[in-house]
This record gives sequence, C-alpha cells and structure tokens, in this order.
Amino acid sequence: QVQLVESGGGLVQAGGSLRLSCVASVRGIRTYAMGWFRQAPGNEREFVATISAAGGATSYADSVKGRFTVSRDNTKSTVYLQMNSLKPDDTADYYCAADSLYGGSTSPQCLADWGQGTQVTVSS
Repeated sequence: QVQLVESGGGLVQAGGSLRLSCVASVRGIRTYAMGWFRQAPGNEREFVATISAAGGATSYADSVKGRFTVSRDNTKSTVYLQMNSLKPDDTADYYCAADSLYGGSTSPQCLADWGQGTQVTVSS
C-alpha cells in the first residue's frame, strides 16, 4: 500500500512562491508516475502536473504552465512541486497521487493512492 504525505503549503501573497513536497512510503516508488492535483472549495479535484517514473517526462495543466515545475528525487522517494508567480486562483488544497497503471494520468478518477493534502492560500 502506498502512503503519501504532502507538506509545504501555507499562506503567500500573489506573486510569491512555494515548494510542495510529497514523500512516498512504498517499495519501488521509482516505478510509479506521480501527479499533483488540487481542489478548491466547491470545485472538483483537478489536474495540475504529472511526472513519469524516471522523471524524464512531465505534463502540466494550461493554467500553471510556465509557473509551476514538477520534479522528483527517487533516492529520497520525494516528488516536488515548485510554484512561482502564484495567483489567488491557485488557492486550493494540493494533493499528490501515485500512478502505477497509467504512466501519468491527468484524471483523478483513475487514481487510487492519495495523500492527505496540503493547503495553499494566495492572498491578493
């Protein structure tokens, strides 16, 4: 069973930066693609970014392209989401997910292993 723990959220002013981390407790994490998703109050969970198992391929939602960067360190079983130029619309709970089947699914309905989330609030 995969256990995921996110951290790094907080309150930041618009234009600021945060780096989220997701530590995975599972053998063979280097065989999992990993994804970041977010959910704002009253909204459905939405795709933010994915990274392939080896880290060579990434994908981003249009709303975060050029501002967010996903990376991973398999030696530390950790995935990161560097968020720059934050906007109030980025305010949400951010979740990481492990993907052992799809190689980087952008659909949260396809994924079963989730962390508890970390809250990001961007003030204007």
